[in-house]
Amino acid sequence: MINKYYLILRPPKKCYFDASFFGKNIRMNKEKNVKAYLAWIFICIIWGTTYLAIRIGVKDVSPALFTGLRWIAAGPVLFAILILRGYKLPPKKELLQLLIMAVALIGIGNGLLVFAEKYIPSGIAALVVTTIPFWMVGFDSFLPQGKKINLMILSGLVLGLFGVFLIFSGNLNVMLNHNYLIGIASLLLSMAGWTFGTLYSKHKKLSVNPLMGASVQMIIAGTIVTLIALLLGEFSSIKITHNGFLAFLYLVIVGSILSYPAYIYAVVHLPVSLVSTYAYINPLIALFLGWLVLSEEISTSILIAAVVILAGVTLVKKGSA
Repeated sequence: MINKYYLILRPPKKCYFDASFFGKNIRMNKEKNVKAYLAWIFICIIWGTTYLAIRIGVKDVSPALFTGLRWIAAGPVLFAILILRGYKLPPKKELLQLLIMAVALIGIGNGLLVFAEKYIPSGIAALVVTTIPFWMVGFDSFLPQGKKINLMILSGLVLGLFGVFLIFSGNLNVMLNHNYLIGIASLLLSMAGWTFGTLYSKHKKLSVNPLMGASVQMIIAGTIVTLIALLLGEFSSIKITHNGFLAFLYLVIVGSILSYPAYIYAVVHLPVSLVSTYAYINPLIALFLGWLVLSEEISTSILIAAVVILAGVTLVKKGSA
C-alpha cells in the first residue's frame, strides 16, 4: 500500500528554477513601492492645504453636513471610475472591516477635525495633528506585534507634549473660552479615531483592492455622517458662498477622490511609521496658508512649538526604527 503522505511530500522528479518569474515579482514590487511613495508625497503636500479649505467651508455649512456631503459626493464618483476600469467589488465578508475603517478614519478622524476647525484656527489644528506619530506609536505599543516604548520614544513623547503645551500657552486667555475647549477635545478625539483606523487598516489584511476599499469607505462614512447631520437639523442652516463652494469642490476632488485613496494605498504598501510622517509637512503648509489667506496669527511661541514637536517626532521615529 502506498503511503498517502509520501505522495504529498515527495519532491518532484524534476525541479526547474524560473528566474523570470522571480524577476517579474521583483519588478512588480518595485512598481508598487514607487506608486506608494508617490502617494505618500502627494498626501504630505495636499493635505496641508485641506485645513484651509475646511476652515473656509465650516463658515458656511455646519461641520457634520459639510463632512457628510463631501464624502458622499466623492465616494460614488471614485467607485464608478473603479468599476468602469474593471476593479472587483469587495466580498461581503469584508464589509464589516470596511465599515469599521470608514467610521474610525472618516467619521471620527475627519469628521471631528472638521468640527474642531469651527473653533480652532486651521494652522493650529494642523500643528496639533503633527502629534499623530505619537498616537501611532502609543497605540501600536499595546498590540502583540507592536513596537514597545523605549527611552528614546518616551523622550520624544515628552518633548512633543511640551510642544503642544507651548502652542496653547500663548493663548491662555482663549483657553478659557468654552467653544475653544470643545474644539481642542474634538481634535484629540479626531486623532485617536484616525490612529485606530490607520493601525486597523494596516494590520487587518483585506483581499479587496485598496482603492476600491477606499471608495466603499467614503460612501459608507459619507452616508452615516450625512444622516447624522439630517438628525441634527443641519440642512436648515446651509448658507453657500462663492468661497465656500470652491472649498467644498476642492475637498471633494483633491482632498477626497485623489488624496484618501492615496493614503490608503500608502498605508497598505509602506510602514505606518513612514506614512505618518506626512504630519511633518502638513502643518508648515497649513500655517503659511492660514496666515496668507485668513490672516491667522503665527506667533513666536507657535514657531518654537513647531520646532519642539518636530524634534519630538524625530526622536519617536528613531526609537521606533
